[in-house]
Amino acid sequence: MLSVANPIYDIVFKYLVEDERIAKILLSALLKEEVVSVETRRNEYSNIARDSLSIFRIDFGATIRKADGTEQLILIEIQKTWVETETLRFRQYLGAQYANPANMSADNDFLYGIPMVTVYLLGHRVGDIEEPVLYVRRHSYDYNERLVTKGLPNAFVDSLTHDSIIVQIPLLHGQVNNRLDKVLSVFDQNLQDKNNKHVLNIDESFYAGDADMELIVGRLVAAASDAKMRHDMNVEDEYFSVIEKRDTTIMLQDKKIAEQTVKIAEKEKELAEQTVKIAKKDKELAEKDEKLAEKDEKLAEKDEKLAEKDEKLAEKDAMLRMSVKMLMDAGMPAEQVAVNLNMDMDTLYRLIDK
Repeated sequence: MLSVANPIYDIVFKYLVEDERIAKILLSALLKEEVVSVETRRNEYSNIARDSLSIFRIDFGATIRKADGTEQLILIEIQKTWVETETLRFRQYLGAQYANPANMSADNDFLYGIPMVTVYLLGHRVGDIEEPVLYVRRHSYDYNERLVTKGLPNAFVDSLTHDSIIVQIPLLHGQVNNRLDKVLSVFDQNLQDKNNKHVLNIDESFYAGDADMELIVGRLVAAASDAKMRHDMNVEDEYFSVIEKRDTTIMLQDKKIAEQTVKIAEKEKELAEQTVKIAKKDKELAEKDEKLAEKDEKLAEKDEKLAEKDEKLAEKDAMLRMSVKMLMDAGMPAEQVAVNLNMDMDTLYRLIDK
C-alpha cells in the first residue's frame, strides 16, 4: 500500500495538473479523445482570494485530435469545489470565459469563440443522480424536434453553446469499468486514511504496468512528502471549516426566515378569512337595513293612504253635516232628514253636535 496526497485538496490538485503530461492524461480520459498538447491559460488560479471564494478553477487550452485525424483547439475550464452552494459562482466564471476576448479566434475576418468544455469536480452529490460521471452534450433540433446534423459543427453555434462534464467524487467507489474510472480512482475518498484525511492509501499493484497511472501516483507520493503541501492542506481544512460554519449559520437563518414566512402567511390567511367574515356580516346587515327601509317605506305609504282616507271621510262628514243643517233649517223634522239622507239618528245627532 502507498500513502499519497489526497487530490481533492486544491493545493494537491493544482500540483498534480501542473505537470503537462498528467494534465493530458486526465483531460484525454475525461474528453474520451486524444489530447495532443495542453497549455495552462492565464488567470487560472482564481481561488487565491480565499476570503470570498471556495472554488478552485483552472483553465486550459487543449489541442485534440479528432477521429478523422484533424486537430482542434478547445478551451477546458475545470472547476472544483467541496461546497454545495456554488452554482452562482460557476455561472459567473462561465460568463467571464464567454466575455474574455482572449477566448476568441478569427475566421475569415470574423471573430468566433473557441469551443469550450466545462468540467465540474464536485465534492458532493447532485440531487439523486447516481452516475459518478455525467456528460451533458449539446444537440440541435428543428421545430418538429428532429435532430439537425447538416452544417454542424458550426463556429457560430459553438461560440454560444458548450458541453459539460460533471464528476461526483462521492460516487467514485473503486469500480473500474473504463479508462476514466481508472484515472479518477485516485480521487476515491473511500481510500482516505482513518487517521489523516490528507492521505489516501492506494494499492500500488493495481496500477502496475500502466505508465500513465504510475506517473500520477508518483506525483501524489511526492506531494504527500512535501512539508509545505501538508501545511497548505491544513490551511484548506481551516478555511472550509469556516465555510461550513458560515453555510450552517446561513442555513439556520434561512430556516428561521422560512418559518417566520410561514407564520406570517398563516396570519395573513387568518386576517383574510376574518375580513371575508366581516364583509359577509356587513353585507347581511346592509341587506337587513335595506329590508327595514323597504318596510318603513311601505308603512309610510300605508300611513299616507290612511291619512287620505281620513281626509275623504272628514270631507264626507262635512258635506253630510251641511246637508243636515240645510234640511233642518228648512223646517224638516230630524227623523225625516235621517230617512232622506239614509242615516240613523245617532249619526244625525253626531253630525249636529260637531
